[in-house]
Amino acid sequence: MKSTIYTTIGASNHFDTTREEHDFYATFPEAIDRLFEVEKFPDTIWEPACGMGHLSKRMIELGKEVYSTDLINRGYGTDGVDFLKATENPYGAIITNPPYKIALEFIEKALDISGEGTKIAMFLKLTFLEGKRRKPFFQTNPPRKIHVFSSRAVVAKGGDFTAA
Repeated sequence: MKSTIYTTIGASNHFDTTREEHDFYATFPEAIDRLFEVEKFPDTIWEPACGMGHLSKRMIELGKEVYSTDLINRGYGTDGVDFLKATENPYGAIITNPPYKIALEFIEKALDISGEGTKIAMFLKLTFLEGKRRKPFFQTNPPRKIHVFSSRAVVAKGGDFTAA
């Protein structure tokens, strides 16, 4: 097992009967503040599912150099970048709210392309830790830390926080 550090952070559940296309649920930017209160990160961070830039913009405001990419063009960062096809992590730490349907693949890829000691933080709901499909992965790749915040991180379907 690599000594890479990755963290799972609890986020809100979605009770919608229909999921957002491409599983796009933006995380309220202040979730970064909560994360940075409990974890230290290097100055350079990759946000590989940046969406509309909610997390990236907040990290930049907090003095980080952020490389924002996404497969889908949502008007922020570099679009057309398929994180799951990346062969290296040239940017340092990884912080993202991955599409839930492929979150395990995001974690596996982040671990695969990152060097020893690289910090990786994924905003995920706690139920992600459950399930037969993910059990073998967690047996060989247990999270180093799991941060559960006393209030859920707000997420917005399609990035619309006015409806959240």
